[in-house]
Amino acid sequence: MAGRASAQAALETRRAVLRAAAEVASAEGLDSVTIGRLADRLGMSKAGVIGQFRSKEKLQLETVELVMEDFRVRVWLPVRHVDAGLPRLLAACAAWVRYAADPGYPGGCLLTQVTYDYDGRTGAVHDRIAEGRARWRDALRHDVETAVAAGGLPPGTDAPQVVYGLESLAAGITPARLLHGDDRTEEWALRGMRAILGLPAQDA
Repeated sequence: MAGRASAQAALETRRAVLRAAAEVASAEGLDSVTIGRLADRLGMSKAGVIGQFRSKEKLQLETVELVMEDFRVRVWLPVRHVDAGLPRLLAACAAWVRYAADPGYPGGCLLTQVTYDYDGRTGAVHDRIAEGRARWRDALRHDVETAVAAGGLPPGTDAPQVVYGLESLAAGITPARLLHGDDRTEEWALRGMRAILGLPAQDA
């Protein structure tokens, strides 16, 4: 029993460190996450923090994994069983906008933040972010193409361009909300997404 309790305590500590790292990174960037800063924030020793991850890069990678899992749970899992094509695409857009408007981090959507931080770099963190975003793009593109085949979207719809437009609108939510104080970002983003899909805004 003692071994099981110890393992559970270590897991809870790891989760607490990653959550703190995500909160700092959302407001100040992933590079602002340091072992010393997290130790101070959590009332731990530096050795206690670094012992969980072995290196700063490992900490950064696991922070990215945490946020990607949050996104998967809040955006993809609720809609994955919706009929493929336009129904699932619209459900995904609604879930995506809700997440982007309230991701649970003080600095807004951390996926957007780390993408801007690492899009021009090389290395393991860049590669993991690119991989995760590519998977989401593929899911969206599949539903766009399925919607076209089923007649829900016009023939000749450029699926990659549609995905790009949807991504751009979702990425604009955090700066509009936090930088400019706009309080209608969800409404605007959804109306914009429907416009990209050629659907009437009044049905949103």
